[in-house]
Amino acid sequence: MTLSNNPSAFPLGDPNDAYAQYFEGQSYLAPLAADDQVSVANVTFEPGCTNHWHIHHGVCQILLAVGGRGYYQIEGHDPVELKPGDVAYIPPETKHWHGAAPTEAFAHVAIMPKREGASNEWLEPVDEETYRRLS
Repeated sequence: MTLSNNPSAFPLGDPNDAYAQYFEGQSYLAPLAADDQVSVANVTFEPGCTNHWHIHHGVCQILLAVGGRGYYQIEGHDPVELKPGDVAYIPPETKHWHGAAPTEAFAHVAIMPKREGASNEWLEPVDEETYRRLS
């Protein structure tokens, strides 16, 4: 099954099967550009899809909201709504999550530097009850 209406001008991409274990719901990944310095990809989330809490060790992450409506949250802070044109900066070593609104698809372009020794640490899913209260 694929998302019937891509919320972004960027390609939807393929089902994000390689990382499916770290997502609740269906996401899609469309690599846009990469070299040995940076990775740029469009990530699309079906309504209700979020990734798990995670930490990027050694590098930051920049999210450019490009379609639909979603959220991101840094641990200890309230969730922040993301709409096209919004930008989220996630510092290195910061526990966070991001994904679609409960009832709307969402797409963001994720920009991540590449650095030797950098890694992702995947953690627990977002609390379903807290997430469902987002509108």
